[in-house]
Amino acid sequence: MTLIDHIVLVLNLLAVLVIGLWAGRGVTKLEHFSVAKREFGSWIIFATLSASFIGGGFTMGNAEKVFTIGVVNIFALWGFSLKEILVATVITPRMRHFPEAISVGGVMGRAFGRPGQMVTGVFGVMLCAGILGAQVGAMGYVFHLFLGMDNLVGILIGCGIAIAYSTVGGMRSVVLTDILQFVVLGVGIPLTLIMGLDLAGGWRAVADAVPARNLTLLGGIGPLAFISLFLTFLLGETLVPPYVQRLMIGRTAGHVFRGTLWSGLFSVPFFAISGGIGLVALALAPNLDPNLAMPYVVQQALPVGLRGLVVAGIIAVVMSSADSFLNGAAVCLISDVVLPVWPRPLNERAQLSLAKAANLLTGVLAVLFAVSIKSVLGILLYAYNFWAPVILPPLVAAFFGAKASSAVFLIAATVGLAATVFWNVGLGAPAGVDGLIVGVGCNAVVFLLGTMLFRRIR
Repeated sequence: MTLIDHIVLVLNLLAVLVIGLWAGRGVTKLEHFSVAKREFGSWIIFATLSASFIGGGFTMGNAEKVFTIGVVNIFALWGFSLKEILVATVITPRMRHFPEAISVGGVMGRAFGRPGQMVTGVFGVMLCAGILGAQVGAMGYVFHLFLGMDNLVGILIGCGIAIAYSTVGGMRSVVLTDILQFVVLGVGIPLTLIMGLDLAGGWRAVADAVPARNLTLLGGIGPLAFISLFLTFLLGETLVPPYVQRLMIGRTAGHVFRGTLWSGLFSVPFFAISGGIGLVALALAPNLDPNLAMPYVVQQALPVGLRGLVVAGIIAVVMSSADSFLNGAAVCLISDVVLPVWPRPLNERAQLSLAKAANLLTGVLAVLFAVSIKSVLGILLYAYNFWAPVILPPLVAAFFGAKASSAVFLIAATVGLAATVFWNVGLGAPAGVDGLIVGVGCNAVVFLLGTMLFRRIR
């Protein structure tokens, strides 16, 4: 990268930091930190959802996997798109039943008591740390390739900026920086594919250069493995803490519905575009480290100045997910774990101070994830095991008005987690089916049976 590219990159990072710090004015209590002032309309919800959840794992990680196994990864990621659409149509109309909730644990506490809230908070923190690890890990790769920095140094810089403004302003800072980051996301990534295709000689040249299996429906992974991967993306990030917070920030349920639906529809072509960049990288440099597929195309295909802007955009896209999961972890930890067992009531200022301090803890956990697991998308898949098999079935039931004893919830959660671990570790994930799917199914069955028994006893 040239001096101009470096200047563009630094200016963009400074702009994100300044906007985030400026937006944090007026945040005086935990509710502001978690859901702002429930003041946002459809377009802003669409932008913040798209920027936050179509982040490093689904841009650089998608390019990496398409480089490795082919377009089958794009089709699998459409499970995430389907999830967005289902949440918009099925869940958002039910958010009106939880007008005072500021976290996913608040929803669970109402349905299953304090144990339900606290267990949700604990596993929410673990999930957020893992997914944040995927984002800061992706930042490390970008800083390493374009600036020659050590991966860990890049991770610390990117994560440090996100920590700074998300700590000061909470959800409001996160949302307003997401708007800038979404604009770059929507322009920079498609532009990279267009210019990458031009460099490679067009789509036909790319199709001729890559292995035939990379263009097939299943890419050689097998039908069961594909279904498992699709369902993993469908279920793994469903109703995670930062996502549920986004469902609480709209002015009305209609605004939340439209913003969520638009984000799901937007993700369909976006996944095809980011995956297409992986194919371009494979055609241009088949021996490349797959994790660097997208940065390589940016470096080779884009001219001076524009290259710096798109690199800044890639970092911004990753950062937009990082700040969301920082905020989500802090809210889960304080609202759903600490405050329910705190020996005396805390005033609003003390609650906010604790939430801000929790951002730092989450950042440390994220760095540990990022440096211990090398594949960006692999971190995502690993982190999913801390959420869906334990929390998802009872959480969906809670949105539909179900209530049960804490014991029913805890037994179902334990069975779901145990089934996931046994399937993945004890059995080695037979037939390529991820234990997350098995765990979710076991949790759902046990929870359903326990709820029916609970009602009969009562």
